[in-house]
Amino acid sequence: MNSNVQLVKTLLKYTFGLVPIIAGFDKFTNLLTDWSQYISAGFSELLPFEAGTFMIVVGIIEIVAGGLVFLKPKIGAFVVMAWLIAIALTLVFSGHYIDVAVRDLVMAVGAFSLAKLSEDKIENSRA
Repeated sequence: MNSNVQLVKTLLKYTFGLVPIIAGFDKFTNLLTDWSQYISAGFSELLPFEAGTFMIVVGIIEIVAGGLVFLKPKIGAFVVMAWLIAIALTLVFSGHYIDVAVRDLVMAVGAFSLAKLSEDKIENSRA
């Protein structure tokens, strides 16, 4: 694989591995932000538990997704991409934090790029 392509793949792998893990752990501490503010009032009312508990579940999912990127980049990158799209759609439908939704959609493109680069490696190794 071309060294520039390998560099980009490595940067994306660490980005989409570490960022979900860090954000996931922060769901337990709220040091970066109060994550529950991103839950719309309507959605929060549907939950069978408090918004903080929901965010802890979200944090666990993010930690697992980030770990999956390190272990199985192709699969993990698709999981992170789908997760980012789901978050973005939730924010768009809530009508709040549209800037964060746009950022998450851009990040989803990056995660998709990692998945495709990881796929190419598998094909190249068979040749």
